[in-house]
Amino acid sequence: MESFQDNNLNQPLVESKQPVGEVVSSELEEALSDTSLSATSRLRLATWIELKILFKLAAPAIIVYLLNNVISMSTQIFCGHVGNLELAASSLANNGVQLLAYGVMLGMGSAVETLCGQAYGAHKYDMLGIYMQRSTILLMATGIPLMFIYIFSKPILLLLGESKSVASASALFVYGLIPQIFAYAANFPIQKFLQAQSIVNPSAYISGATLVVHIFLTWLVLYKLGWGLLGAALVLSFSWWIIVIAQFVYILTSAKCKKTWNGFSIRAFHGLWDFLKLSTASAVMLCLETWYFQILVLLAGNLPNPEIALDSLAIW
Repeated sequence: MESFQDNNLNQPLVESKQPVGEVVSSELEEALSDTSLSATSRLRLATWIELKILFKLAAPAIIVYLLNNVISMSTQIFCGHVGNLELAASSLANNGVQLLAYGVMLGMGSAVETLCGQAYGAHKYDMLGIYMQRSTILLMATGIPLMFIYIFSKPILLLLGESKSVASASALFVYGLIPQIFAYAANFPIQKFLQAQSIVNPSAYISGATLVVHIFLTWLVLYKLGWGLLGAALVLSFSWWIIVIAQFVYILTSAKCKKTWNGFSIRAFHGLWDFLKLSTASAVMLCLETWYFQILVLLAGNLPNPEIALDSLAIW
């Protein structure tokens, strides 16, 4: 990927001093240069060292995305215990509407990972915070047109051929997911900001704790307070905001982020156009992946018995 140009600096972000391949851990370099071992043994040892490094970084990141998905899944499970219509509505709302915002936000937020990784490697630590803020601004602005899609979700779903009962119930659930759009807009830049610094464990702990809180609140809202689909969706949005706030508090208080977070800056509003172009290209790739399943869910709602079809798809 070409080096991203920061307009306020008028120079490439990364001025390469050495090939990336030369930047290896001392342990890995020592294993590869150990002439007392055969070539096969050196390769096997180096592979094992590399796998350990990757697993240490990847395992918490996998847990984060898994738990984030389980949060939404648990809401559908609770709705399924309320009734068939509620399960179908939450399935259509989560997988037929919400996936649009998720794909756009995750895709656009992924651009931060590339830029923050370049900045961190170039020791321009202050730029990581700038890129995170810049991405959050763009994603918050993108959330506004997405919000109107959510607001008019009922006529849109009816236009796509969904049954009136399922479309009405889904729209009610979607209204409660509007705050979630802007939680996505803040969450993904923060996650990528932390991942670029190999800080992954805190996000996993936060997601795990949030899941416990989310399950309790969803049970309370659905079974004790009787707030229905709208209440369940609002709890889902609230849980995502817990994740956002907890991660941001970690950034403010952690010694690991002292170099990369220097507070809010007006520089975040500079170079937005170039940043938007990079973010949009990243979003297209992610959206194509999510839209395949989204189209499948919308088509299922056009089957003769849409409640059963959507319920089955939700369980699957």
